[in-house]
Parts: sequence; C-alpha cells; structure tokens
Amino acid sequence: MTYDNLSQRRRAQYTNESVLSATPAQLVTMLYDRLLLDLHRAEAAQTTNDWDAARDQLLHAQAIVGELSSTLRIDAWDGGEGLLAIYNYASTSLITANVHRDVQATRDCIRILEPLRRAWHDAASTMTATAPVASGGALGVA
Repeated sequence: MTYDNLSQRRRAQYTNESVLSATPAQLVTMLYDRLLLDLHRAEAAQTTNDWDAARDQLLHAQAIVGELSSTLRIDAWDGGEGLLAIYNYASTSLITANVHRDVQATRDCIRILEPLRRAWHDAASTMTATAPVASGGALGVA
C-alpha cells in the first residue's frame, strides 16, 4: 500500500468517525460546510472552463441540497416552508449552473446559502454552549 492510499484511508476513517459521533446540529453544519466548499470549487472550475470539474462539484452540491430538503421537517417550525423554498430555488439554480454552464447561477447559490451556513454554525455553537450535558448528548437527543 502506498503512502497516498494509506493517507486517504485514514482521512476516510476520520471523516466516518466524525460523522458517526456528530450531533444532529453538527451534521447539518458539516453538510453546509461541504456544500459551500463544492460551490466555491464549482465556481473556480467554471471560471477556468474546467467543465468536468464544475459538473462534479455541482452534482455533489445538488445531492447535498437534496439531502437537506428531504430531511427538513417543515411542520416543526414557522420558517420551514421558507427554508424549503430556498432549497428548491438552490436546486433549480444548480441545475441551471450545470446545464447552461452558468457561473452566475453558482454565485447566486453561494450568495443565498452562505448566510444559512453561518446561521447554522451560530445556532449549533449556541446550543452546545447552553445545553446541559445529559445522557442523550449535548443536545439532549438520543
């Protein structure tokens, strides 16, 4: 086994362990972090006309938006419908960015999703800082 393969296996194991031990709020922030990373990579690839790389990043971003949409409980809070509308808009924009090679559509997604990423990080850190440590974890969930 080469050093690169070993390094990749260790990185994958670390990522897997991080996901398995994460709270629900941490999982959402991890998804948002990767989503914005994909979008910035896609934008960079689009600006250099590397359409294969842009496509791969945009498809992964679409999968993340799909996951966020499918796990959203719109009935759990008043803003659920609005957040779902944002996810639907982002999904449509990502398809447009990919099919039409439209860097502005990618930038629009970054513009609307970056504040949500920051808000989720702020909420997760507030929840962790104020939640008592319970047998169900920092968020009190099993």
